[in-house]
This record gives sequence, C-alpha cells and structure tokens, in this order.
Amino acid sequence: MKNKIRLGVNIDHVATIRNARGGCHPDPVTAAIIAQNSGADGITVHLREDRRHIREDDLARLKSEINIPINLEMAATREMLDIAVKTKPNAVCIVPEKRKEITTEGGLDVIKNYKILKPIISELKNNNIKISLFTDPNINQIEKASELGADIIEIHTGEFCLKSNEEELKEINKIKKCLAFANQLKIECHAGHGLNYEKTKKIIELDYIKELNIGHFIIGESIFYGLEEVIRKFKQIIDK
Repeated sequence: MKNKIRLGVNIDHVATIRNARGGCHPDPVTAAIIAQNSGADGITVHLREDRRHIREDDLARLKSEINIPINLEMAATREMLDIAVKTKPNAVCIVPEKRKEITTEGGLDVIKNYKILKPIISELKNNNIKISLFTDPNINQIEKASELGADIIEIHTGEFCLKSNEEELKEINKIKKCLAFANQLKIECHAGHGLNYEKTKKIIELDYIKELNIGHFIIGESIFYGLEEVIRKFKQIIDK
C-alpha cells in the first residue's frame, strides 16, 4: 500500500487575477480558506520580487487565518530571507526567478548557486523553517541539495507534463531514479508544476512522493467548476 500523498494548493493565480485590476477581489486568503475546508493539506504561495502574485499582507493574513501548513516559494535573496524569518512559514521552497518569465521555467541550479544558498539555508534552519529546493529531475542537483542540508526536494514536473503519452516514459524513468536517490539520502520528495488530472494520475504511481503542489490548473479549472469541486476531485485521485 502506498503512503498517503498530501495535496498542496497554490493560490498565486487568485492573486494574479486580483492584481490585474487592483483592489482586493478576488481574495487569495479566501481561496486558501476554501482550499483548507475542501481537504487541501497545505497552501503554497510564491512571493515574487515584483509582487505579481501574493503580497506581504496576504502572507501575514494567511498565517493568522488558516490552520494548515504554508509553503513559501521564494528566490534566494536577502529581502525574501528577511520576510521568511519574520513570517515563519512551515517550509520555504527556494526557486529560480527571472523577471521576464511568465511562470517558473525550470528547476533551481543548486550546483551553480551553492555558495549563495548555503548561508540562506543555514539562517532558515536556525529559525526552524523546513528547507525545500525546487529542482529538475537531476541526480547531481539532488546530491548538492543534500550537501546543503535540504529537508525536501520538489521535482519540477514541467517537462513530464509537456510530453505526450509516447514521449513521457523517458521523463518518468528520470523522475523515478531521482526520487529513489533522494529517498536514499533521506530527503523528502515533493513534485509539482503543470500537473492536471491525467498527469497527476500517473505521477502518484511513483514511489517516495509525499506531496504534490498544484496551482495553475486548479485555479483555471475552478472558473468552470468551482474551487471546492476541483480540489475534492484532486483529493479523490490522490487518495484512491
């Protein structure tokens, strides 16, 4: 019997819609409360340097108004580190960030950014915040994540989600090897980016995944079917 997989719901794109027009509607914190009440196991938010998604006040309100863990995605900068230490989310997921990208385009290059990451991770750990690194399915990157003391790696599933049924086997096998390797290193394994219903059904068949973080598809599908129904459908898929 497979271990229970948690569902983290990313509410960034509720904030994106709000920010497109200004004002306070739709409220991402209200979305987080609905997600919590619909069975979500955690809430993920990305506080970007340009604040295109959530803002600091959203993060503060999330801390006070929901009871499930918050996973804060952020770039490896002093500004973001200070906010994380002040807010103390359950976990920080360090992600690459480019100003002009529409969405996160790939995993963090842990090897290249090792010296930048080391003091940031050390300070986060000193504040009892779990460390997650968002990486492509690459053994060498995961090995460096282990050396840095990461508690979690979140495998970037974007390439897997772009592949057709005929092409995805190679990507699945790559992810499987990385999950097994991370497990040997006693790193908890999460996965996310681009997951929809069908891709989720396939990814949950892999061993060692403890959590999926899904955002864009959930918010997009909710336009047609409602946030509660979409989250409950994902929970049914994951818990089957």
